[in-house]
Amino acid sequence: MWLIARSALLGVAAGGRSLSAPAAVAFGSGSRAWQVATTAAAAGEFVLDKLPNAPSRLAAAPLAGRLLFAGVAATFLARREGRNPVAPALAAAAGAAAGTYAGARWRAYAANRHWAALPAALAEDAVTWTLATTAARR
Repeated sequence: MWLIARSALLGVAAGGRSLSAPAAVAFGSGSRAWQVATTAAAAGEFVLDKLPNAPSRLAAAPLAGRLLFAGVAATFLARREGRNPVAPALAAAAGAAAGTYAGARWRAYAANRHWAALPAALAEDAVTWTLATTAARR
């Protein structure tokens, strides 16, 4: 049961920043090269998300990527724990869908309140990374 809940949290994190979940899981297991590669990719996404020309996370391709990365992260998490990855991957994909829409609503809410876009994005980054690392912990 805890694996499903943790996988769903990984998914919510991937909904916020698609590469945060795989990067967090890589730190729990995997080679040093894999840890560096996923962390670099996640850091790049954290930066690129702040650019004004970043695509909408609700568009088909970014949404599909978030679902995919969530499922991959949950699969690695389940395999690390010697469990069947099907249910965790499905829970992560559902969490990613929820996290994607929640993140989009948060950013729209912040924009409508005349908040600066950067503080809202940074707050989302902090929540995303906290969820991912908490869910990926052994």
